Amino acid sequence: MDGDQAPHSNSNQHPPPPPSPSPLPEREASFNYDIESMDGGGWRGAGRYASSDALLRYDDDGPREPLLRKRTMNTTSQIAIVGANVFAIESLDYEIVENDLFKQDWRSRKKNQIFQYVVLKWALVLLIGLLTGLVGFFNNLAVENIAGFKLVLTGDLMLQKRYFTAFLAYGGCNLVLGATAAALCAYIAPAAAGSGIPEVKAYLNGVDAYSILAPSTLFVKIFGSILGVSGGFVLGKEGPMVHTGACIANLLGQGGSRKYHLTWNWLKYFKNDRDRRDLITCGAAAGVAAAFRAPVGGVLFALEEAASWWRSALLWRTFFTTAVVAVVLRALIEFCRKGKCGLFGQGGLIMFDLSSNVPSYGTQDLIAIIILGVIGGVFGGLFNFLLDRILRVYSIINERGAPSKILLTITISIITSACSYGLPWLAACSPCPVGSMEECPTIGRSGNFKSFQCPPGHYNGLASLFFNTNDDAIRNLFSRGTENEFHMSSLFVFFIAIYCLGLVTYGIAVPSGLFIPVILAGATYGRIVGTLLGPMSDIDPGLFALLGAASFLGGTMRMTVSVCVILLELTNELHMLPLVMLVLLISKTIADCFNKGVYDQIVVMKGLPFMEAHAEPYMRHLVASDVVSGPLISFSGVEKVGNIVHALRITGHNGFPVVDEPPVSEAPELVGLVLRSHVLVLLSGRNFMKEKVKTSGSFVLRRFGAFDFAKPGSGKGMKIEDLDFTEEEMEMYVDLHPITNTSPYTVVETMSLAKAAVLFRALGLRHLLVVPKTPGRFPIVGILTRHDLMPEHIHGLFPNLRKSH
Repeated sequence: MDGDQAPHSNSNQHPPPPPSPSPLPEREASFNYDIESMDGGGWRGAGRYASSDALLRYDDDGPREPLLRKRTMNTTSQIAIVGANVFAIESLDYEIVENDLFKQDWRSRKKNQIFQYVVLKWALVLLIGLLTGLVGFFNNLAVENIAGFKLVLTGDLMLQKRYFTAFLAYGGCNLVLGATAAALCAYIAPAAAGSGIPEVKAYLNGVDAYSILAPSTLFVKIFGSILGVSGGFVLGKEGPMVHTGACIANLLGQGGSRKYHLTWNWLKYFKNDRDRRDLITCGAAAGVAAAFRAPVGGVLFALEEAASWWRSALLWRTFFTTAVVAVVLRALIEFCRKGKCGLFGQGGLIMFDLSSNVPSYGTQDLIAIIILGVIGGVFGGLFNFLLDRILRVYSIINERGAPSKILLTITISIITSACSYGLPWLAACSPCPVGSMEECPTIGRSGNFKSFQCPPGHYNGLASLFFNTNDDAIRNLFSRGTENEFHMSSLFVFFIAIYCLGLVTYGIAVPSGLFIPVILAGATYGRIVGTLLGPMSDIDPGLFALLGAASFLGGTMRMTVSVCVILLELTNELHMLPLVMLVLLISKTIADCFNKGVYDQIVVMKGLPFMEAHAEPYMRHLVASDVVSGPLISFSGVEKVGNIVHALRITGHNGFPVVDEPPVSEAPELVGLVLRSHVLVLLSGRNFMKEKVKTSGSFVLRRFGAFDFAKPGSGKGMKIEDLDFTEEEMEMYVDLHPITNTSPYTVVETMSLAKAAVLFRALGLRHLLVVPKTPGRFPIVGILTRHDLMPEHIHGLFPNLRKSH
């Protein structure tokens, strides 16, 4: 579920023909029945039928089909876009499965095992912090040295007045770096393209997207991000760092990778979605901390933007993880300041220290800040609108395969190189300021004053922005005491170029973040406003640049608390807190009038069925039984093996209701819910019975342990195709009671859909059982899944609902 998905019609898809119908006792029920089929080389969709009074169950003679009074087709599909490929969507099982095995495991678990679990969890978050900090430092080191070598080479050629050769060297380096990054993404890990924040956000919401946290994705994310940023693209490594931290956490949480022969059995305790979710939340926070050296900002980013469920224990672990990242980065940066890291100096950290003078601000400054907030909201809403349209065009290009992805990346690289090298020629040279603390012009390193084509003693202000790494360009815009360093014309040209290049760059097959382009553009128009108001304001234009960056971040990403703290941590501008808060609130409020935040838009575009914390207004007019679709396959507590195997082969269901009926029970009663993966493990044990009798479950408790039913790594679970049964075994029975979750969450069929949706999301469920309100009926009415609560599904069932509500 890596991409943004729009619903696909499956009108040419049909389920397998049902067996001849036979009478079924009258039961009012509505159930889910997914039929997935392969079309060409990838998943094309999932057909679904809905019926108001329908039930497909198994008896000793096989499946039975009822007489259906009403049947409607739901054409929405549970698929998502990963790169240019379409894959089936799965949800995550965050619910604790309380079956006999689970209870036995907790009864038998000793104190030293519980202590080992707690210690291992803290050890894992420590490792996540260490590894993410090291990767963040390695990224900065590599970018500064690769990009620094490219810029020094180009500068040396320009000093020799070999301008065309300099452009060939500059553009050629960018082209090779960009094409290599695109080739890595296109051929090894398509899921590594983009920032990865929407995918991590969806995973923590309960959506399992194909290979987004795989080791191959981690590898490409790290090296593709380095190559892309070094290649001069208008993108950042901050968004990819969030994805990188999540990938590191996932790799540790699942005990390594079987595919690459890196497995650790001592991590068996964490082979479940619930613990992995907590670790990945810590990883996402660590990524932000490593990207901005903002540990508190990382925690707040995970809380505000990434995580859908939060608790105090997770807050403490996340804070510990980001603190480890901060310590690691501080130690390594101090080491590099001794000159042992090549061209790496202060680059890679958007830091500048303040003087002891604290500026005051008056009424006229507050008016200017309100104007900045409005500008940020308008530009942010426009940015999101244009980006949505551009990404839809890019998706058509990327669907043609890897060569098209690489060609698109090469095209954007050439355009970016032409702008970066060509536009500074439009700017006039300025004499170096008298008494400057920095060397002017700077030669052979990063800095504010780039010589470019200017004579000795002069510098090109526009080249100081274009001919630096993105981090250094931000530092130049944020710098204080440089009121006259940049001409207004240079700032206007730079803003238009960065705004447009940021739009066309995001979406190519390169790991790319939006933080840096947004900060660059916002800081530029903030400095423009500060320069215009210079005679009337006491605030330095560099501080106006900070406020402009905050306004544009609020307008595009719609984050407030986390962005505020991140900006304050990376600039040490604590006294600017009230102004940053004000500008963020204004820009977010203005932008919310136009569209959603950029990451929310991308989640929708990639087809990730994200559950919002609130219910839509139209859900109040429906009840739970209105949207469940059917027929659903249920199992008896003691079920025939052949029936189970047939059900698993013809459906993609993850969970099946288990219902006891006479003679096992006095009346039909709902036992609980059994998971597909657990049924497969139980069938592999082949403890079958010739008679349909309920057992004590002792064999299952002796034969299996709780860890035998643990969730394996990505895509490595057992499949029904892996099991073969003889005809004799198919006629035998198996007792499902020991592995059935006897305490599933249930709601009555008359509960409003709005309340059911909020409950589903708040508890992090994959299945929500709907039970009848009146006695004497079959004990289950249906199952609510994530798909049933999606707007596309609901509006497909009730086409007039959108118009009236």
